[in-house]
Amino acid sequence: MDELRDERERRIVAALQGGLPRSRTPFADVAREIGISTDELLAVLDRWTRDGTIRRLGAIVDHFQVGLGEGAMVVWKVEEGRAAQVGAIFAGFAEVSHAYERATAPGWEYNLYTMVHGTTAEAVRRTVARMSAAAGVSEFLVLTTRRELKKVPPRYVEDPAPAPKTPNEV
Repeated sequence: MDELRDERERRIVAALQGGLPRSRTPFADVAREIGISTDELLAVLDRWTRDGTIRRLGAIVDHFQVGLGEGAMVVWKVEEGRAAQVGAIFAGFAEVSHAYERATAPGWEYNLYTMVHGTTAEAVRRTVARMSAAAGVSEFLVLTTRRELKKVPPRYVEDPAPAPKTPNEV
């Protein structure tokens, strides 16, 4: 977010970085909050998508709210030449919400990371077994969450001053 054109764009980022409001008209609500029309907001988001400022605009479903109360991060040891291929296989599983390749470190040779979700711990275990078989990767660790300590969306800009009031507003 180095090259925001103006204060209006900073207000858009500030309003969106916390997530869309839970409503039937989230874009209209955001536009109203920052003092622009919905069409202006959508035009900026369209331009940002086309020029690569944002890769995508999506929603994050709370997996607990939809009955997927179990999950685990699974770390995989994959030969470097196969990481992209295996990552694509893992990403193809509906139960996988995140799939990343990361650098290894001395004493830690795991280079692919996946978040696997399911209705039960057993369902997660079965998915991991299917993933292992599908990719031919047998060296992995299943890291279950003990407790969530912090989960917040990233902040790209500080919240700017509120949108200017129109002459009719008090």
